[in-house]
Amino acid sequence: MGGIEVPYNQLKPDTLRALVEEFITREGTDYGGVEVDLETKVMQVMGKLKKGEAAIVYDEKSETCNVVPRDELKERS
Repeated sequence: MGGIEVPYNQLKPDTLRALVEEFITREGTDYGGVEVDLETKVMQVMGKLKKGEAAIVYDEKSETCNVVPRDELKERS
């Protein structure tokens, strides 16, 4: 896969939130015709991390973090 998984619960809460917010705004997630506020999007991503449905992955080449669906991690390994 080319990245290192970072356990979300090892990050400081402020750092985790900043990472999730940056991911959401960078990705420009499409929620269709319904506008979803940033707080709702953050809670959705946090929920997926806590349920193990998504993971934080650090890419050494680009020196960036990304939130990746767990299914995608399995496919790449």
